[in-house]
Amino acid sequence: MDPATIKTIAAALAIGLGAWGPALGIGFIGAKATEAAGRNPEATGKIQTLFILALAFAEAIAIYALVVALIIKFL
Repeated sequence: MDPATIKTIAAALAIGLGAWGPALGIGFIGAKATEAAGRNPEATGKIQTLFILALAFAEAIAIYALVVALIIKFL
């Protein structure tokens, strides 16, 4: 294989595997936030705030994986 092909495969693996964890995390966060809001509807505002904050942190990890994949691809 030539170096360009190896770089493309490495970038694809970096973003593919790097997005897997945040995707699972976002799913679990959403499930638990929905469950918590169902159990205690009065606390929905606080739960939603914590949900959005946790979602942002999980999404940041996927953005880091994208940056690593772009660095691999173009350097």
